[in-house]
Amino acid sequence: MLQIGLTGGIAAGKSTAAARLAELGAVVIDADVLAREAVAPGTPGLAAVVEAFGRGVLSEQGALDRAALGRLVFADPEARARLEAIVHPEVGRRRAELAAAAAPGAVVVHDVPLLVEKGLTAGLDLVVVVDAPDDLRVRRLVDGRGLSPEEARARVAAQASRPERLAAADVVLDGSGPADALRAQVDRLWERLDGAAASAHG
Repeated sequence: MLQIGLTGGIAAGKSTAAARLAELGAVVIDADVLAREAVAPGTPGLAAVVEAFGRGVLSEQGALDRAALGRLVFADPEARARLEAIVHPEVGRRRAELAAAAAPGAVVVHDVPLLVEKGLTAGLDLVVVVDAPDDLRVRRLVDGRGLSPEEARARVAAQASRPERLAAADVVLDGSGPADALRAQVDRLWERLDGAAASAHG
């Protein structure tokens, strides 16, 4: 199988690329989904988060209140590190499990927003970065997700810089245009990946 890392700054178009890869037949492992599962109600992960941050991070229903937790950890690197120490090992374990369960000859795509920041590129055959200029990403966050310009700039600044991400990339997809243009780039990449996976398996 081929192990592909897919990443990109917030609002660069990574989700569009991941969805297209899934449509084309890739096994997409979404680290964000795994991170949510790691702290779902009833999990040891959620219990550990409450122990670390208090019951104020729970909703009335007993689920994780992401907004409340986000306010605690976003501006506090130490708190964020505590949270990551709870969630990331579990996400890594599940990523490895799901990859191992994929069929021989599969193209396994690890959709990981912090792939570069966390140094998670080891063991991957290819790192694909969806790239778009910072000012465009800020505009998308403001227009599409309702963030204030200050919040949007803070989110962009909290991630790896464009040069850091591009330095880690084997393949760069341009996410600055319309979604259809990005999907067309993914289709061209898929032809290469699918062929390589088939020949490796064969």
